[in-house]
Amino acid sequence: MCGIAGEIVDDRAGRPDLGAVERMTRTMWSRGPDGAGHWSEGRVALGHRRLSIIDLSDAGAQPMVDDELGLAVAFNGCIYNYEQLREELSGRYRFRSTSDTEVVLKAYDHWGERFVDHLVGMFAIALVDRRRDRVLLVRDRLGIKPLYVAQVRGRTRFASTLPALLAGGGVDTELDPAGLHHYLTWHSIVPAPRTVLRGVRKVPPATIRVFEPGRAPRDHVYWQPSYTRRPEHADWTEQDWRQAVRAALQTAVRRRTVSDVEVGVLLSGGLDSSLLVALLAEEDQKPSTFSIGFTSRGDVEGDEFVYSDAIAQKFGTDHHQIRIGDEEIASAVEDAVGSMSEPMGSHDVTAFHLVCREVSKHVKVVQCGQGADEVFAGYRYHQPAAGAARRDAAEVLRDAFHDLDHDELAQVLEPHWLARRDVSGELAARHLADPGADTALDAVLRTDTHLLMPDDPVKRVDNMAMAWGVEARVPFLDQDLVELVAACPPELKSDQNGKGLLKDIGRDLLPLEVVDRKKGYFPVPALTRLDGEVLDLLRATMSSPTARRRGVLRRDHVDALLADPNGRETKAGGNELWHLGVLELWLQQHGIG
Repeated sequence: MCGIAGEIVDDRAGRPDLGAVERMTRTMWSRGPDGAGHWSEGRVALGHRRLSIIDLSDAGAQPMVDDELGLAVAFNGCIYNYEQLREELSGRYRFRSTSDTEVVLKAYDHWGERFVDHLVGMFAIALVDRRRDRVLLVRDRLGIKPLYVAQVRGRTRFASTLPALLAGGGVDTELDPAGLHHYLTWHSIVPAPRTVLRGVRKVPPATIRVFEPGRAPRDHVYWQPSYTRRPEHADWTEQDWRQAVRAALQTAVRRRTVSDVEVGVLLSGGLDSSLLVALLAEEDQKPSTFSIGFTSRGDVEGDEFVYSDAIAQKFGTDHHQIRIGDEEIASAVEDAVGSMSEPMGSHDVTAFHLVCREVSKHVKVVQCGQGADEVFAGYRYHQPAAGAARRDAAEVLRDAFHDLDHDELAQVLEPHWLARRDVSGELAARHLADPGADTALDAVLRTDTHLLMPDDPVKRVDNMAMAWGVEARVPFLDQDLVELVAACPPELKSDQNGKGLLKDIGRDLLPLEVVDRKKGYFPVPALTRLDGEVLDLLRATMSSPTARRRGVLRRDHVDALLADPNGRETKAGGNELWHLGVLELWLQQHGIG
């Protein structure tokens, strides 16, 4: 795990701006506090911040250069099957390290651009093929590791965070009306390739982008599971599916124990993270576990310790219970926003920031339950799709998930910043209509998992963990598990009000009160009902001269929200003032005027 940065000069006669690459790399210090490196040749420069997890020696440092093969790489993430690949390639290549980074280089030399088909893991890769004068930018299948790009004066810059690109200088920071439309429609989700800034884009998940002299960059999407029923599963019973999914999840958990340092677990006390602890116990592991709780407000409970304590006691983990008082929340909000690569309106971002602060004092790696709801139909808005006709998938998602429709956005944004068309609805409708999904629920889960999720829970946990130099691993987003569950009959997933298959697996492993409890969310009561210092912060931010000069939001709408700060709730249960306030606070913290 780390941060990568670099620059590709479009004109072969040019030279990379090493100063810009060094500034970008330096900005990502928290992602890799264990070391830094730079490399440049010809029209390419690479930068790297290192978090030492596999091969802690200097032999694993990056950027890694193989002069014999004519290759160089800067790599962020982890290849979970690197030991198996190393064994497969060892008859052909000599290895100088025990790192997964070197396996990436050898795999590319052996398989070419198809090397990515052999990688099991999460990754953002910048690979330079010096002999062919070719550069590859590669993002993992589910978009777990981020990769931002910007065009600056005939140069393509890339980095693991958006603020790193800003530190390089010269980025167009004008707001993007389509990105704003997505942000406000989907409670702060802006799917790749867009961001809220016109000059910054993201390499989409499961994509290889190839740069070659004299040619426009070309993208290749190398993975997209089918959400259809397959002949090989035609005779499977519900019990067959349960056994297969459990085995795949066990493999996913085992894969994510690969490390030369200890691996812990973020334990919320919910079904998903509790399953991870139970499956690790079957691997004879008793990990360090971490739970966080906040002060309760009215009928909003601030912690789920009764459940996380029960799991920690049952499986004998080294448990850490973290309690946060309201007096810490306002400053934690500002710190969390400062750590966001993009503005994120979910109130639990601050909770992740605080829990990872504690985690960093004990371990460098944690497993967490992100992605289970998207893959296994665990959200409330999945239920309407379960009984809908295939042709109605877009309408169902719009009614259940979109915070605002296009006409309502006209009441929030000044006319200059409102996209001329319903770009969010059109994007979702296109994605939902694509072939390869049998039912409305199949289509919704595919859109949720492959379009929306990388820029919501996945981005959330990556940003907040890396703010403290912690690597977060997500077993529920294992590529083989996702492929298997995509083929599963959707009614097995939506059963029992969602995650039916997982609940049945959980009943074999966990206390029933954890499995059959009402679905919980990461509770931060001080951010679900705004008052006190947090509300003061939002008032000051939204009423500041900078916000007024920006002129993006209609003043009458902002004033109405400030007058009744808890009066408007989004479909996802968020606070509308909070979503708008995070956007403005993020813009101000990152110097975007």
